[in-house]
Amino acid sequence: MVIADLVAAIESPDARPRDFASLPVPESYQGAVLFKDEQHMFDGLAVSDRDPAKALHISDVPTPEPGPGEALIAVMASSVNYNTVWSALYSPVPTFAFLERYARTGGSAERHDLPYHVIGSDLSGVVLRTGPGVRRWQPGDRVVAHCLSVELEDAAGHDDTMLDPEQRIWGFETNFGGLAQLALVKTNQLMPKAAHLTWEEAAAPGLVNSTAYRQLVSRNGAGMKVGDNVLIWGAGGGLGSYATQYALAGGAIPICVVSSEQKAAICREMGVEAVIDRSVEGYRFWRDEHTQDPREWKRFGGRIRDLTGGEDVDIVFEHPGRETFGASVYVARRGGTIVTCASTSGYRHEFDNRYLWMHLKRIIGSHFANYREAWEANRLIIKGLIHPTLSRSYRLAEIGRAVHDVHRNQHHGKVGVLCLAPEEGLGVTDPELRSAHEPAINRFRLG
Repeated sequence: MVIADLVAAIESPDARPRDFASLPVPESYQGAVLFKDEQHMFDGLAVSDRDPAKALHISDVPTPEPGPGEALIAVMASSVNYNTVWSALYSPVPTFAFLERYARTGGSAERHDLPYHVIGSDLSGVVLRTGPGVRRWQPGDRVVAHCLSVELEDAAGHDDTMLDPEQRIWGFETNFGGLAQLALVKTNQLMPKAAHLTWEEAAAPGLVNSTAYRQLVSRNGAGMKVGDNVLIWGAGGGLGSYATQYALAGGAIPICVVSSEQKAAICREMGVEAVIDRSVEGYRFWRDEHTQDPREWKRFGGRIRDLTGGEDVDIVFEHPGRETFGASVYVARRGGTIVTCASTSGYRHEFDNRYLWMHLKRIIGSHFANYREAWEANRLIIKGLIHPTLSRSYRLAEIGRAVHDVHRNQHHGKVGVLCLAPEEGLGVTDPELRSAHEPAINRFRLG
């Protein structure tokens, strides 16, 4: 009944902070977990042949106590990211190696090295408890969480927290993640929930929205400006759908690469004029596993010029990695920028350095976002200037299917997960703002 009481309080319009502070916290909760004794279950299998659903379990785990600077969150909804997929595939390495390394730093980090890993790097929910020293947040606050976990004991992290040597991604390189009924976060991960969004919609932007903001907009990334031609790979997917919105909102010209007519249609609905559907145009940048085909780079570059009136792209928003990187370096204009993260098709990038070196191009590595960048990206969500790209939501018990869809690219936008939320559509407290943006909010929805 404790979990049911939490949900009832969260959905009650009369609940006050003191009501949450007085609610009992359950001794255990359900989460999507990986088990340490199964971390070698896929050894010898190619990543493409692994089934993430076989590794994921819904299990009861003990509730952690929030320490100094931490908060325990009642998670109403979460979402699936590529790091969720990598975790469940035990690729490139099992995440238990991350937890063991974190635990060796001592103190409260030791709690994270457990025989199970509660994964997930997004959430929307309500603060239940805070640890010592927390002043900004209190029980009852409606929040979302970004996934940057930092210690900030080293000077390197105080200009850009992403440079903290102890920087980690919560729910991937730490335990007690967001694909669960409860989650443990540092309070400098918390941000206000957008009042016009449902729980599942509010949980969807976090990781990918912040990542796209830093990668494309921030001075730590490409520093996009008005009029830039921006090539966006996977523009109908979780990360690319936010990059597309930022390009449009910032006065740039997106050239969107997608994998189906359905995703192409969504991009056009967003206001994109230049769309390349790979399923129709059939680009094959690799002749075989070891050999790229520069003729296909040139054909691709020619198609881009057809769409831009003869111009090359100023910025390439790169995240597929190995499959596309050679083409990305080739098609960027002289002096242009390739900004890269993720590498969902493989980490070993190969490109012809002549096109980088002799044409004075730059490659910028970008990884998630610092707190300020995440806050700014979330502010745009709150104001209705950037919208969630949620296409479908599953219940927590269906996490295996949700992750399978993302692994096999059988999705577009973001895939949500209902945790404590009993159904979709709950959590809206500003219906007026919602009504002004409803078509854009629902643009990625599947029936």
